[in-house]
Amino acid sequence: MIAVAEALDQLFALVPPMQTETVALCDALGRVLANDAVALRDQPPFAASAMDGYAVTDATPGATLTVIGASAAGHGFDGSVGPGQAVRIFTGAPLPQGATRVIIQEDVTRSEDRIVLGGNLDTSTHIRPAGNDFTVGARLSAPRQLAPNDIALLASMNIAHVQVTRRPVVALIATGDELVMPGEPPGPDQIVASNSFGLFAHLIALGAEPRLLPIARDTPEALRTVLELARGADLIITIGGASVGDHDLVAPVTASLGMQRAFYKVAMRPGKPLMAGRLGQSMLIGLPGNPVSAMVCGHVFVAPVVRAMLGLEQTFAPRRSAFLAEPLPTNGPREHYMRARIEDGKLRAFDRQDSALLSVLAQANALIVRPPNDPARAAGALVEYLGM
Repeated sequence: MIAVAEALDQLFALVPPMQTETVALCDALGRVLANDAVALRDQPPFAASAMDGYAVTDATPGATLTVIGASAAGHGFDGSVGPGQAVRIFTGAPLPQGATRVIIQEDVTRSEDRIVLGGNLDTSTHIRPAGNDFTVGARLSAPRQLAPNDIALLASMNIAHVQVTRRPVVALIATGDELVMPGEPPGPDQIVASNSFGLFAHLIALGAEPRLLPIARDTPEALRTVLELARGADLIITIGGASVGDHDLVAPVTASLGMQRAFYKVAMRPGKPLMAGRLGQSMLIGLPGNPVSAMVCGHVFVAPVVRAMLGLEQTFAPRRSAFLAEPLPTNGPREHYMRARIEDGKLRAFDRQDSALLSVLAQANALIVRPPNDPARAAGALVEYLGM
């Protein structure tokens, strides 16, 4: 058995490089920017008013000025403003030539084409200088997973298409005679496949392109057939069959197909029977079949691997710290990922930690990380956890 950190390092070493592709800005949400995006214009491209009011050259309290025109967004004033003059201006509109400040409309009394400035003017110019936000050549640095705010920034840079990392194709293969698909009537000795559907959803959220393949039955021939369907995937994930029982066929079948195995078994719970390697041009991760084990391994291993495939930092899933609401007993020799809920800043581990209990996992929003041989922890102790 190897430690979780060592397993993750070996997984990162197996990550294949992804190509890039160009997508329209409307299709870029959640994609990972592969190359820096460079602004094609200044923002704002001209000095603009930050308020509704009057653009003037000077502002003497109590002065009377003549309004000579108006400047609105998209329709600037075609002329200049001089002493004793003012131009009606609206938020975002270009500042007229000659203007040095904007008097907000609340500080002005108007009568036809005349305005009188108030006696207690503020000192702000209420002008947004040209290039105040960014200038031509400004960069949005890669790699970066694009969020809605980034999309808005790219649009304002006048960028219509961006180069992003191709979504990794992930083939999901559930194994076992005991499995049927959701909606099918299970036999007396069968259960409904759940892990593959939970991982499918997780992979979509991570930005991958998952493909759910047929269930591989417990014969070498059946598993070989489904593995053949996975040919061309960047990552193959098998679920179940990775242990050493009579019906655990993933290791021998993949070995017969030439898989170069990197490791087998990780010192963690749940999730000990985990294996990984390279099968042809594909990376392969063999997950345990217990539902919670598979999903926990999805958070601990699959998520960082997919992020690395997308060109993001090769690192553990982000860990946070919080205080325990209740004490925890001494941990055993394996790193333990305990299902828990964090509420009001405090973590409370569930009493039942069996790796088959999806109902408990569905209630959890955190995994408390217990190091190997971690001593008993009292209520109020600070511990690390993974968000879910």
